Amino acid sequence: MLKAELRKKYKKLRNALSINQIDDLSIAIANQLLKLPIWEHAFYHVFLAIEEQKEVNTDYILNILSGKDKHIVISKSDFETGLMTNFLLTDNTVIKKNSYNIPEPVDGIEISNDKIEVVFIPLLAFDEQGNRVGYGKGFYDRFLANCKPETIKIGLSFFEAENEITDIFESDVKLNYCVTPEMVYKF
Repeated sequence: MLKAELRKKYKKLRNALSINQIDDLSIAIANQLLKLPIWEHAFYHVFLAIEEQKEVNTDYILNILSGKDKHIVISKSDFETGLMTNFLLTDNTVIKKNSYNIPEPVDGIEISNDKIEVVFIPLLAFDEQGNRVGYGKGFYDRFLANCKPETIKIGLSFFEAENEITDIFESDVKLNYCVTPEMVYKF
């Protein structure tokens, strides 16, 4: 299936989810993450959910990371350059929604891409080969291309894998894992 078709299909499916369903599915995803062999690292990049887009609620993942005393990194998107700047999430971090309703840090301690060891990635759809479909702006592909090759890339999805995304680009960065409420896919 083409990315544009998948975006349309999965936005519609996500839109049909209630707030309670999103919470239940997000907790199930967080519990599935505990099965992964990723917890020996120090720096974890987490997206903050866009509620209006009905994304996976990452609060549960943030709680796990805090409980394990990990360094949590969040990003701020620059829509002019298409790049993300990463900041350490601390008790003093001020979060504000941008014009796209993305919760972002106002400022803080900047963290370079080469420090990040695990990245939790938002997506609309993914396939059995580890390809993903996002919103189409390329923020995560550019960001992941600038991380170390050994950085672990984990997609989070309410829905299971598609057979194949047919219009993959060379610049698309594949996932190592994708976690759904039901299972963990390893690529």
